Amino acid sequence: MQLLGLQMQHSAVKVRVAERWIIKTQRLLSLWLGLLCLVTSPVQAEQLRVLIQTSLGDLVVELDENRSPASVANFLAYVDDGRYTGTIFHRVIPEYVIQAGGHRVDMSEIEDHPPILNEAENGLKNVTGTLAFARSNAIDSATGQFFINLQDNGNLDHTVDSCTRADEQAQEKALARGLHKPIRCKTFGYAVFGRVVEGMSVVNAIASVETRDHPDYADVPVTPIVIESISRIH
Repeated sequence: MQLLGLQMQHSAVKVRVAERWIIKTQRLLSLWLGLLCLVTSPVQAEQLRVLIQTSLGDLVVELDENRSPASVANFLAYVDDGRYTGTIFHRVIPEYVIQAGGHRVDMSEIEDHPPILNEAENGLKNVTGTLAFARSNAIDSATGQFFINLQDNGNLDHTVDSCTRADEQAQEKALARGLHKPIRCKTFGYAVFGRVVEGMSVVNAIASVETRDHPDYADVPVTPIVIESISRIH
């Protein structure tokens, strides 16, 4: 009986030693895995950037893929197939916006991709230096033309008072019946998808050029400001 008791005590000691070894090993493994994740995972993913080279200088734009996925994908589709090359800033309104991406030097229009979903509800605001897509009155009508805000243009933002797509459909149905239904809601807004992070001096230089009225357009620079290329930086 005494021998059995000693054997049981010895076994219990072995179990406690084994348990302590397992706990220590688990802690070391957890620490190692934590350090591995810290080394292999970036602290913050870098945003995609593009370089816009113009006849007045270069600017760098950071694109927000997280909050404007459809808009960024659309913009890059034009960038990657070179459609913006040779287009101009065809609309310059000081203290408001400069607009580009749809016309060549002779004011002929480029061929557009299909219209995209308006992402103006993404929470991004039309503040100084941001890029957003231009469009017609229809909510989801933006194609390739974009503008850069020269100031904080809150009137271009989506708000709680903005028209909805249901409002738009109701208006279209009323017009189809020959009825004029007053629009009591505000604009749906213009989808911001990026911001200028380098070259605001170039943006301001474009904003200060002399403009004129074209037979079909207003606020056209007298001397064309050409987009020589737009390319991905990373």
